[in-house]
Amino acid sequence: MLGTGTTRRGVLGATAAAGAALLTGCSERSAAHRTQGAAAARAGTALRLRSARTSGGLLALYDAVLARHRDPATEKLAGPLRDTVALHIKALAPPAGAPSSGAQGPAGKASPAPAPPAVPADRKAALKALAAAERRAADAHTAALADAPPELARLLASVAAASAVHAYLLTQADH
Repeated sequence: MLGTGTTRRGVLGATAAAGAALLTGCSERSAAHRTQGAAAARAGTALRLRSARTSGGLLALYDAVLARHRDPATEKLAGPLRDTVALHIKALAPPAGAPSSGAQGPAGKASPAPAPPAVPADRKAALKALAAAERRAADAHTAALADAPPELARLLASVAAASAVHAYLLTQADH
């Protein structure tokens, strides 16, 4: 008697073909997902480096102000704020083993350190300069939120908020 339905061999063959197609599709999607993940990780690393450089410039200004104005009032106000900015730089640094973002200069060399910032001779003017730099840093960190993955966005929002508070404290010291 000849069967008019499906045979065991036919079912096994169709199952094998479907499995092979599924595995091929999965591996293609998996490779695309890995490529997208690596690109996102590189972009996150680049964003972290830019944000750390922003805070690094701010730290250099704090150091210059504290070196120029060595009075106890300036040290009492700016010293703890400077220490907080140093912690921000550590928090923003890419984790060990993060994918390279190509943030170095030509031929893989790091860019030279910038010249120390100019500091006004007047203490109040120096504090105003620090407050303005803190506002610029807050704006830069806030702008970076749009391109940041969720975890980094939370960190950037916190750093931006801290910079805004620092700017407020520095401007209130004049009053």
